[in-house]
Amino acid sequence: MRIFDPHIHMTSRTTDDYEAMYAAGVRALVEPAFWLGQPRTSAASFADYFDALIGWERFRAAQFGIRHHCTIALNPKEANDPRCTPVLDLLPRYLGKDGVVAVGEVGYDSMTPEEDAAFARQLELAVEFELPALVHTPHRDKASGTSRTLAVVRESGLPPERVAVDHLNEVTVREVKDSGCWMGFSIYPDTKMDEDRMVAILQEYGTDRMLVNSAADWGRSDPLKTVKTVQAMLASGFTESDVDKVLWQNPVEFYGQSGRLVLDDLPGFSPSPETFSGNSVLRGGGQ
Repeated sequence: MRIFDPHIHMTSRTTDDYEAMYAAGVRALVEPAFWLGQPRTSAASFADYFDALIGWERFRAAQFGIRHHCTIALNPKEANDPRCTPVLDLLPRYLGKDGVVAVGEVGYDSMTPEEDAAFARQLELAVEFELPALVHTPHRDKASGTSRTLAVVRESGLPPERVAVDHLNEVTVREVKDSGCWMGFSIYPDTKMDEDRMVAILQEYGTDRMLVNSAADWGRSDPLKTVKTVQAMLASGFTESDVDKVLWQNPVEFYGQSGRLVLDDLPGFSPSPETFSGNSVLRGGGQ
């Protein structure tokens, strides 16, 4: 079974995760730009981070048989920090790069005026660069945050079919479905969604415009939650065709709107001296 994880932060994961993901069927992923945990102290730190997303991490994933793509943005949490907001002027430098398949994550964290401004500006960039947008919904007051998100999307002029509204749950899915946007669900060990709840949503709302991701990062999370959702879907009576639609065809259709997906097959890991800027994934033996 082939799997495309449409939202996972692999910069924070290990090579063991890449190997386990490949063994379980993951062949492609999208890594959205993210915050670091501790605050950035200047906009300049974004440049090295963005360079790593389009360079080193893409190379590292390929060494383990997985096609890596990314989204670029100022995330909602850091939109509140005046030390970070100058990066908005840097984004056009990256939004035209190979491997960048959307503007994201954008949206709301605390629904502040600063987040309003950054969200609207980055949706303008999505229109300008003809890219989809990956939208983060707040973890607090999610229902009103989702409604506010959809209002901003409507005002932006970005067509709803080019927008994925992520981190949804049973309370927010109907409104997003009715909007015409894509529906994203993050499957987590303790919070957000789990596999069984995801199956129930798919049974009620169908498989169209559904995106299932692990959103795994440096916190407690699981990069194999997509695989576990596959298992739960099959156990509940969904067909392999249904699974392929949700876990492969849908993310390919959504991010394919960028014109930048690369999905040809790669071999799994085998020791190789290949390097990126002189760096290898190997250790020992002079590496």
